[in-house]
Amino acid sequence: MSRLEEQIEIDAPAEQVWAQLHRFDEYPQFVDGVRSAFAEGDTRAHFDVSLGAEPRGFDTELTERGGEQVLEWQTRGGSPELKGTLAVRELDSKHCELQARLEYDGDELREAFGGPKGFAQVRAVETAVRADLEQLKELVENR
Repeated sequence: MSRLEEQIEIDAPAEQVWAQLHRFDEYPQFVDGVRSAFAEGDTRAHFDVSLGAEPRGFDTELTERGGEQVLEWQTRGGSPELKGTLAVRELDSKHCELQARLEYDGDELREAFGGPKGFAQVRAVETAVRADLEQLKELVENR
């Protein structure tokens, strides 16, 4: 499994960013490739994505860690197997840091969505995650 960790400072209160992470229907606005997303109860979400040759859908199981503002997720029922964590940490009353962690199998990811192999794939995933975080930052700061 490969592991990626990125973080970004956001000029908005932690509560505002935390609330945005729970608006699954707005993920297409800041996650490249997501065509639609919606919550399925309190512990699941569904994503329709278009990356590579054909559109795909996948379900995720969600877990929150108490009052820590940590959202953990994991794909369920199919390939690729992805696991991630989104953690919001308050810096002060008007600023926070969002940390994103992603675990993935590079071969499964390439098989599901196409793309480069090896180190080039790692760089592509890093670039995509960084761009998504920047888009989230822009969305939240402009609200």
